[in-house]
Amino acid sequence: MSDDDDRTVDRYLASLDEQTARDSETLIEMMQRISGHPPTLWNVGTIGFGTYHYRYGTGREGDGHTIGFYPRKGKLTIYLMDGTARHAELLDELGTHSSTGYCVHLRRLGDVDLGVLERLIRASFDFVESKAREGPIREILWKAED
Repeated sequence: MSDDDDRTVDRYLASLDEQTARDSETLIEMMQRISGHPPTLWNVGTIGFGTYHYRYGTGREGDGHTIGFYPRKGKLTIYLMDGTARHAELLDELGTHSSTGYCVHLRRLGDVDLGVLERLIRASFDFVESKAREGPIREILWKAED
């Protein structure tokens, strides 16, 4: 990551309220440790780690972050690109959260077990990485059967 990327993430974090910025720093440290990649800013406010390439049968192709999160005041969205359904057991142990197709929604990190969260993110990262090693991912993983 270049110094410009570092400053972009730092500037974004500086725009957040204190609690969200503190939780974001914790998630950045965790996701960087899991992925071995520095944080990069994607889209409007998603902080992502690692990349994979996808190429669907429709012809659509591009790159996505392997793991990431989107911090907003009073809400953190953690992206599990392989979907939440694969992780039902860990989600049951996580603590107060809600989830949709590939998103885990938290109010703040203090509401969840950080050890369980780390296991959850690591499992998702490892799965997406293993699929990406086979070549471009050809399906939306969170909609696919495993």
